[in-house]
Parts: sequence; structure tokens; C-alpha cells
Amino acid sequence: MNEWIGLGRLTKDPQIRTYGENNDKKMARFNLACDRRGKREEGQQTADFIPCVCYGKSADFADSYLRQGTKIAVTGSVVTGSYEKDGQKIYTTDILVRSMEFAESKKAASEQQPKPAQASIPSAGDTDTGFLNIPDGLEEDLPFN
Repeated sequence: MNEWIGLGRLTKDPQIRTYGENNDKKMARFNLACDRRGKREEGQQTADFIPCVCYGKSADFADSYLRQGTKIAVTGSVVTGSYEKDGQKIYTTDILVRSMEFAESKKAASEQQPKPAQASIPSAGDTDTGFLNIPDGLEEDLPFN
């Protein structure tokens, strides 16, 4: 099975190209910046930049509505290929977009307010495992208790 699902923001406006006998068909290319989860070392990249390509109605949608910074959810499949340039073989990997949709409201996208500060819970012990140790006495404050 070749299925890819991603959530991220466009790094730039989509590149739109036309093709076909009458240049009546569209193709759109864009890069999706998807955040990485987990602990980050200093200087380590915090996002992956995923090249995406779409055709037809999806390309029309991208041309009309997608702009740099737009947050979208994408489903598609991984497509690999290669070509020759200056005598060297270049390998490519793209996501062939099957569907996409907005992942935030228009109002939220236009406001882009700073995120509210998260309440900090004092930790007891090592948090490198991805789990937070809740000190005694705080359990009754948890919503799922």
C-alpha cells in the first residue's frame, strides 16, 4: 500500500504550469513544511519539506486558494522518478496529491495570533522518554482522572 497523509504549511505560493494540446490542463507544485515531533538537538531541523504535485481539479484548487503559509492536510501517494542532468542521474521523490483540505479557519489563518503560553507542570524525573511524571498531589487536577 502506498498511502501518505501529511499536515503542514506551504513554504511558498504554488508553482502553476499548464500543459496539453491547448494548454488547458494545470499542474501545481508546492512544498509542504511538516513539523517533526520528538526531542530536538540544537541545530537540528524542526520540519521536513515535502514536495507535492497535483493535477486537474486539485491544481485548480491550489491555484485559486493556496498561498504561502496556508495550513492544509494532504493525502496522496509517494512517487519516485529519475532523470539525467549534465551526465548525472538525479533521483526525485514527490507526493502525488489525491486530496487536500484546509486545516484551519480562514479567520485563524489571517490573524496568525501568537500561541498562548502553555501552563507548565513541574516534572519529577526524566522527561527524555516522552512521558511526563506528575508529582503527587496534582493528579486531581487532571481532566481524565
